[in-house]
This record gives sequence, C-alpha cells and structure tokens, in this order.
Amino acid sequence: MQTPDHILLVDDDRGLRDLLARYLVDVGLRVSTACDATEARTALATTRIDLVVLDLMLPGEDGLSLCRWLRSRGEPHVPVLMLTARAEETDRVVGLEMGADDYLTKPFASRELLARIRAVLRRTRMLPPNLQAAPQARALRFGDWTLDTTARHLLDAAGTLVSLTGGEFRLLRVLLDHPQRVLNRDQLLSLTQGRDADAFDRSIDLLVSRLRQRLRDDPREPRYIKTVRNEGYVLCAEVVAA
Repeated sequence: MQTPDHILLVDDDRGLRDLLARYLVDVGLRVSTACDATEARTALATTRIDLVVLDLMLPGEDGLSLCRWLRSRGEPHVPVLMLTARAEETDRVVGLEMGADDYLTKPFASRELLARIRAVLRRTRMLPPNLQAAPQARALRFGDWTLDTTARHLLDAAGTLVSLTGGEFRLLRVLLDHPQRVLNRDQLLSLTQGRDADAFDRSIDLLVSRLRQRLRDDPREPRYIKTVRNEGYVLCAEVVAA
C-alpha cells in the first residue's frame, strides 16, 4: 500500500488551518500543521514532508524568509505552495523567485488547493533527481559574469550592471543551478514557469536568444549557453559562489 503524501500546512489562521487540514485528511493525505515559522522549522527537521503549503503573511518571520531558508538547506527539494491574501503580481513573483513552486491567492476553494498540491507534486516528480537545485548563494560567478541573486542583475568583468527581466533572471538562475547539464524545453518551462508552463510553448527559445544577447554570447560559437540539437540547452561555463 502506497504511503500517503505528507503535507505541512503553515498558516496563523487557526480556523482556516484546521478546515484545510480536515479536508486534506479526508481526501487521503497526511497533514501536519504549524502556526508560524518556528513550528514549521521543527516539523521540517523532525518529519519527512512531501510538500509545504505556506502562508506568505506569518507573525514574526514571514513566509518568504521561511521559504528562502528551506531552499538554502541543501537537502532534497521539498516543493512549496505559497498562499497569499494579496493579488499584486509583485508578491507572486517574489514568492516564486524565493523558491516557491506555485502560489494560490486567498480566498480559494479547497478543491483548487488540492488540485494545485497534486499538480506541484506531479511536476516535481517528473524532473530527474539530478535536477535538484544547488543551495542558494548571494552571487554566482561564471566566466566574465556575476549574477547577483538578490538584486537580480548581472555584472560584467568591469563591474557594469546589466538589468534582467523576470523571465531572463529565472532562466539564467536555472541554468546556473544546473551547469554542464542538458535541459530540454519542458524541463526549463517547469523550472522557470511552474504551473504556467505549456508543453508547446516556444518562449524558452526566445528567452535563450535574449539571454545570449545580454551575455554577448555568439550562438554560432557559444561560450556560455550551447544548443544541443534535438535535446535542449546547456550552460557550458563553470559556476562558483562569489
């Protein structure tokens, strides 16, 4: 008999937390709950968790900080579904860039939460084990370039700042997390766009082209991003924490 997936539900609203926990248990999942970051850290340290449902607005340490801590541990990837009462795009983007795998804006239906949980788990398990991200570093250096992962911009060898769009930053970050590994388009879409990924979306090709321009990388003789025919793309350069 297959062991049910274990969900950690982190929310300071006791009524909502208990309601969602009962629902998820009724549909066959295991559920642990936490009201703040301290309780969540304890649960993550003592129990095998398959997915974290994490409220953005927590008392004390907020959900973004907890998500960043979780991604910095250097352990196998535990997917995070971020809950937010805010509808602004900025909050969703920041959550995704801190390492959340998906987001859900309150109020929401319990069935939608369940559908998102199942989709995130399915998507995470589709990725090969060797695509687990490396621990986050403030700056990553590759060739003549340094990526500031907090400010989300590039610096060339002379220290000149090169701004990146959100999509360019996410794509470059994924490539830097998995250097010397060929990533196909579906994998890149899943890792950069999450639930918005479309198996027939060719936006990855456009993003790669734009990123090469930022890096002054000649696609005919690439130094950084190489096209592997019928397979995908690979970051050729060595990556080190700066």
